[in-house]
Amino acid sequence: MLRYCLALDLVDDEQLISEYEDYHQRPRPEIMKSIRDAGIHVMDIYRAGNRLFMIMETEDDFDFGRKSAMDAANPKVQEWEALMWKYQQAIPAAKPGEKWVVMKQIFALPI
Repeated sequence: MLRYCLALDLVDDEQLISEYEDYHQRPRPEIMKSIRDAGIHVMDIYRAGNRLFMIMETEDDFDFGRKSAMDAANPKVQEWEALMWKYQQAIPAAKPGEKWVVMKQIFALPI
């Protein structure tokens, strides 16, 4: 199992942040299926202010490119992503067009 950590910002507006959280309290079944079908077993999202932090645990052969292609071919995922972009904004380190940015691990507590 692989673990990825990603970051994204929300538009800094209390009402929009509240709406975004509401959407994530009742996720759409087709979105949950697309996540699982891509080989993602765990997906947790945390918020501090308008910064989001996502932890994903995936199958060993998980591939972001394959997940992106699956999402592009799924109209329900495209609808969801368009809706979510109303609430989201890229972090300063994001490349053009990039939403969630994979974070570099810089520390792990030794066993």
